[in-house]
Amino acid sequence: MTNNFADFGLASPLLDAVRAAGYTTCTAIQSQAIPAILAGRDLQGIAQTGTGKTAAFALPILHRLLAPPQHPPMQGCRALVLSPTRELAAQIAERFRAYGRHTPLRTRLVHGGVPKHPQARGLAGGTDILVATPGRLLDLLADKAVRLEATTTLVLDEADHMLDLGFIAPIRRIARLLPDARQSLFFSATMPAEIAELAAHLLRNPVHVAVSPEALAAERIDQRVIFVDAARKRALLTDILRKIRGGRILVFARTKQGAERIVAFLDRAGLAAASLHGDKSQAQRDRALGDFRAGRVAVLVATDVAARGIDVDQVTHVINFDLPNVAESYVHRIGRTARAGAAGMAISFCDAAERPYLRDVEKLLGTRLTVSDPSQLRP
Repeated sequence: MTNNFADFGLASPLLDAVRAAGYTTCTAIQSQAIPAILAGRDLQGIAQTGTGKTAAFALPILHRLLAPPQHPPMQGCRALVLSPTRELAAQIAERFRAYGRHTPLRTRLVHGGVPKHPQARGLAGGTDILVATPGRLLDLLADKAVRLEATTTLVLDEADHMLDLGFIAPIRRIARLLPDARQSLFFSATMPAEIAELAAHLLRNPVHVAVSPEALAAERIDQRVIFVDAARKRALLTDILRKIRGGRILVFARTKQGAERIVAFLDRAGLAAASLHGDKSQAQRDRALGDFRAGRVAVLVATDVAARGIDVDQVTHVINFDLPNVAESYVHRIGRTARAGAAGMAISFCDAAERPYLRDVEKLLGTRLTVSDPSQLRP
């Protein structure tokens, strides 16, 4: 199996864009998925954010849309990508535009939190690729601002997170509006029973590809746990952040209120931080993520729902201020560091009440986390 993008037979404008992005060799999910998608097969992929999943479906979709070139139908799209959150949808659309920048293919993005009428106007002439969140897409369908009868490719990304957010019924409604003769690509980090049932409903004789989250979690990430009383967590976080110089740190809290309390504490300690959670407006979320990406803020404090799908390069440290109560979320969290071959560190705080959560994480990983004293942590 090849690990070189040039060996897939992708159109030269796409290879030029890949090279400009600094990529030459492909990841495991890309080497498995791209040939199957180019061949027109349905695909079921088990992969988390940070595996190169977006390129695994974006590049072959763009290639197939280029040959032969066609005009999208009025108010329609040729490829539809469904994403659970606004942030992830925006990132996917940005990658499609980056990879397709040397082609005439157009990508449109629609999601909630912003007025829908400009989005409807943008779709009037049709688009090649439409990246959408399910709720806003259903709004536009109800307004007859978008049509799906000419859509030939469907991508469902982060399917397990769709389940968490209650989007399974809307996805089924959307799927009924698509042509039966289509290519469907289904990606999920985990495969609970309801997601497996949805995949069976949407896919026809799919190719199955998988990248083990357990293997990914152990690879290139220095994972540590610090046992600490709950009342001392914020002071410990402050001490660690002062030791990390020049890093980009993602801190996870279990609740929205907890995230805000952490940011307020850090502000009083003279450490600039931004928060990202579901109570923020779209403009606030975009600003926090933009400041973090641009390096204007080195610390982003997020909840699991808000951070799912965040794709930010050069995150040096992930700090679990609160251990997640679902072990798989730990893997999603720490996967934000050690991207693109870089090293990274994941530090988890564990108080007495969180010991069962730690045991669940270690059982999932099949290994014990290294117990550390704060003084042992390198910057």
